[in-house]
Amino acid sequence: MLMPTIHLTTFIAAPVQVVFDLSRHIGLHKESMSSYREEAVAGTRFGMVEQNDTVTWKAKHLFKNRLLRVRITEMKKHDLFIDEQAEGDFKMMKHEHYFKPCENGTLLIDLFYFESPYGIIGRWFNSLYLTKYMKRLLEQRNKAIKDVAESERWKNMLVK
Repeated sequence: MLMPTIHLTTFIAAPVQVVFDLSRHIGLHKESMSSYREEAVAGTRFGMVEQNDTVTWKAKHLFKNRLLRVRITEMKKHDLFIDEQAEGDFKMMKHEHYFKPCENGTLLIDLFYFESPYGIIGRWFNSLYLTKYMKRLLEQRNKAIKDVAESERWKNMLVK
């Protein structure tokens, strides 16, 4: 049985450099997940993640406070970055972020792979609930990136 995969494509009317930097911005990620009280509690906690950085996120998901430590395992500026679970509740989690310049903006492409523990029970939970839940989180995050990138707000967020 294949592990769940979420594939999202989001058009953003902004330059690829802006979308790339906003996508790895800790503050914007935290803002986009504020309803889950998500915050960076260890590793890179402010600014933008770089290759080999780790971030430990704390958030309330599915009625429980959870910790997820991710490592940025690959980065090619303005083209892609990949984060993978180093520690957390998933058996495995990998999130590939791709950035394709196009006419009038950027295509942000997410490929999100995950595997739950608990064998057949975990696979059943994925198919009934968790895949849709994770897709909603990614859509919420991409909407926040799009809203900021298509406004003037990004200029204040990305000041070095």
